[in-house]
Amino acid sequence: MTGKQDLLERGARGFIRAVALTAMAVVLAACSSLGKDETAGMSTDKLYEEAKDDAATGNWDRAAKLYERLEARAAGTPLAQQATLNLAYAYYKGAEKAQAQATIDRFIKLNPSSPAIDYAYYLQGLINFNENLGLLGSLAGQDLSERDQQAAKDAYQSFRQLVTQFPQSRYAPDAALRMNYIVNTLAQYEVHVARYYYKRRAYIAAANRAQKAVQEFQRSPAVEEALYIMAMSYDQLGLPQLRDDAQRVLAQSFPESKFIKDGIVAPAKSWWQVW
Repeated sequence: MTGKQDLLERGARGFIRAVALTAMAVVLAACSSLGKDETAGMSTDKLYEEAKDDAATGNWDRAAKLYERLEARAAGTPLAQQATLNLAYAYYKGAEKAQAQATIDRFIKLNPSSPAIDYAYYLQGLINFNENLGLLGSLAGQDLSERDQQAAKDAYQSFRQLVTQFPQSRYAPDAALRMNYIVNTLAQYEVHVARYYYKRRAYIAAANRAQKAVQEFQRSPAVEEALYIMAMSYDQLGLPQLRDDAQRVLAQSFPESKFIKDGIVAPAKSWWQVW
């Protein structure tokens, strides 16, 4: 009985040793995988220069890593603020939109009185403005106006805040141009949806969506087609007065409209396939 117990105890001790050795091996492997911190001996100024050099050559991934470390080491200093801005930009250029957005949002929240706050709003707008279609969208021939427009709306708000609060900022003129582009894009999006409904004979939905474009984006070129869709939709719905009102506004606002023939709004077969 005693011999059997000794065997069990020896087996248990062996098992414990094996577990301990395995755990140690895992820890050592983890430490090894972390590697040596190449920036450990760098000053903050040197770290900043290294990050700038990487950014200048388009090595955005390494630049972002260096700015992350600089932000932590220089915490509480103007250099840390600069590192945060540069980090957001590096994420943005490296197509890391979510990280770029989170970083610039954090900067604006923590540094509302920063001398660079105008640039922060500008970069916040750019991050959303330049959210492109991506490979699949490009292959499908999809237009910006055909996508969900939340990113465009967010970009507009950032640019608007910049232009309103800092009209003398060096970034304000470009922001104003981008705001105008966004408005036209949003209007085109509404017209795209109205056209979609009309093609599927959902005439009430088509008229409502076109009317939204006319009401909210009066100065946009897309209003021309929106009025045409309204007139055609009301005609299909048997609403001659509303149809005539839309036709009259179209003729007055766009006398040279391609949708007007011989002074009247003429239906065009599959007109949406031309654009």
